Amino acid sequence: MKIQVDMDLCESHGQCVFAAPAIFSFDDDDNLVHAETADESLRDAVEKAAAACPVRAIRIEAATGDAAA
Repeated sequence: MKIQVDMDLCESHGQCVFAAPAIFSFDDDDNLVHAETADESLRDAVEKAAAACPVRAIRIEAATGDAAA
């Protein structure tokens, strides 16, 4: 799956980091960093991270490009 974060919307609340720490983290300057792709086995955690984002900055796409969240 592909993971997109709209950095213009992201306010670095960090809820995604708590929900899916294998995908989302903060760098040394407290900027959000994330994996651009993830294995389907992590879909549940990534969907929870997207749902937890208070500004809805996270989008998930299937490998075929179909929007999933």
